[in-house]
Amino acid sequence: MEETVEKEVLTEYGDSNIITLEGLEHIRRRPGMYIGKLGDGSHADDGIYVLLKEVMDNCIDEFRMGAGKTIEVLIENDVVQVRDFGRGIPLGKMIEAVSIMNTGGKYDSKAFKKSVGLNGVGTKAVNALSEKFMAQSFREGQTRKAVFEKGKLTFDSGIIESDAERGTLITFTPDHEMFDGYEYRDEVVETMLRNYVYLNTGLTIVYNGKKITSRNGLTDLLNENMTVPALYPIIHLKGEDIEVAFTHCDQYGEEYYSFVNGQHTTQGGTHQSAFREAVAKTIKEFNSKNMEYTDIRNGIVAAIAVNVEEPVFESQTKTKLGSRDIAPGGISVNKFISDFIKTELDNYLHRNLETAEILLQKIQDSEKERKAIAGVTKLARERSKKVSLHNKKLRDCRIHYNESKPGAEESSIFITEGDSASGSITKSRDVNTQAVFSLRGKPLNSFGLTKKVVYENEEFNLLQAALNIEDGIEGLRYNKIIVATDADVDGMHIRLLLITFFLQFFPELIKKGHVYILQTPLFRVRNKKEKIYCYSEEEKKAAVKRLGTTAEITRFKGLGEISPDEFKNFIGKDIRLEQVSLRKEDAVSELLEFYMGKNTGERQNFIIENLVIEEDKVEEELVTE
Repeated sequence: MEETVEKEVLTEYGDSNIITLEGLEHIRRRPGMYIGKLGDGSHADDGIYVLLKEVMDNCIDEFRMGAGKTIEVLIENDVVQVRDFGRGIPLGKMIEAVSIMNTGGKYDSKAFKKSVGLNGVGTKAVNALSEKFMAQSFREGQTRKAVFEKGKLTFDSGIIESDAERGTLITFTPDHEMFDGYEYRDEVVETMLRNYVYLNTGLTIVYNGKKITSRNGLTDLLNENMTVPALYPIIHLKGEDIEVAFTHCDQYGEEYYSFVNGQHTTQGGTHQSAFREAVAKTIKEFNSKNMEYTDIRNGIVAAIAVNVEEPVFESQTKTKLGSRDIAPGGISVNKFISDFIKTELDNYLHRNLETAEILLQKIQDSEKERKAIAGVTKLARERSKKVSLHNKKLRDCRIHYNESKPGAEESSIFITEGDSASGSITKSRDVNTQAVFSLRGKPLNSFGLTKKVVYENEEFNLLQAALNIEDGIEGLRYNKIIVATDADVDGMHIRLLLITFFLQFFPELIKKGHVYILQTPLFRVRNKKEKIYCYSEEEKKAAVKRLGTTAEITRFKGLGEISPDEFKNFIGKDIRLEQVSLRKEDAVSELLEFYMGKNTGERQNFIIENLVIEEDKVEEELVTE
């Protein structure tokens, strides 16, 4: 018998495999390295907003250099136009400044001492990821205009005369092939622009004709974002390269808005940690009492903005500061902030004894509650350690939000009801970035209860442990907390109970945009050739019209009825998520009191008055159970 020898097959690797990417092509090939995820505009961290931010950052840098007090932003039909009245890009190097990597004025710290971006990438990324990009600079009676398509120059006007006011005009249209079906949302854009004016008093931004400005800086920011009344007037302190504002509210947890050189560091960083430590230490020393830092900070709502030379961020999207120095070889971030808070806050408290007294009372109330549940807390911690989360309640993923790893931004956890739904999602998920937590039955209605219930109730205790939020959300393990329940009455009730839990004890999770509702299809409409998943009655009607009245309609009554193979379609790249948001006008206390309080009769009347009767009952006969 002749012996058969298997030869190892090697992938061909020769000169033809060596590729040199010209111009901005590498940005188009690896957009995630420069702007994070692409997205469609439904979330604040989607790429189209990063493109706008990169252009705006340059305008803000001009304002901070004392050039130009107004920025005009116009977004219409997917086209973004940003005009500042700064110094204008030097005309001779304008094309290079917007199209050649590692080229820009921000390397010269004399011109841009404390800029957000020092890597010469920002505007080039916008250029590369836009199907059309136009830059025009106006300086000293002259102008130059250049047009690009997907990063490649298609027109250069050269330097010509102009009587327009100095500054820079950038117009771009994000590439529809890369940002599929995108749409700029006014509420997301306005939030971004408002943050710019809070940090730069005296700046005016005109967005689609609407004027946005701020007189009181970070005080205005807190007033616009607090959903519970302040217990005492906001403490607002300003110094060279630092501004802070904070108060306490009658709520649990800690809530922070931190910025570096105008960049919203949503994940905090060294400056936020230093601020938390310094505030607690200064208040403790002022009162000369043996206080726990957690009691001092419980209920705090604060904002901090610092200017740092050559900031080092932990990712290209600059959401977390990694710098430990103000400048190379200079004072540490921690000491800079600590010294400022120790002096200015101590002086403020001595001058405002009434505020100091209210603050002390809040701290004592927090201490009293903490001691009341100390025994329960200790037992709960021990119980959560003994319970094997990985085997019983939590099917964890490999990459977490609090880790500096690629994909951390995509880390998510599905909170499901029952074993069948949990099983379907577990078999369909991406094990790298998607975790699953299974609830047993309906959670407790936590409205009106103290935090003691978080430790007494096993479901809440284990969920808190899984999320790693007992000591605040800085250690949050998942960027997205996704409530995945059935689209029936019980499922909706569980959603309300979970959202009530988060609003009561961890409101910052919702305010920071971490909580979502998973949208799953209500119907599957199919014939022999095509299958359509429908998320509403309207989509079902459209599908039936398209496939014909002989189409088979399946009504999904629960997540457990959807096979793992089908579930992959709903939690993959086409996942539909509805973000749970919270605005000042929502009035949390009144909202929870009405929907989750003991006013059963009032709610019954509300339901009756707003009841929507289901139409087209005849179609139900087509539903395949």
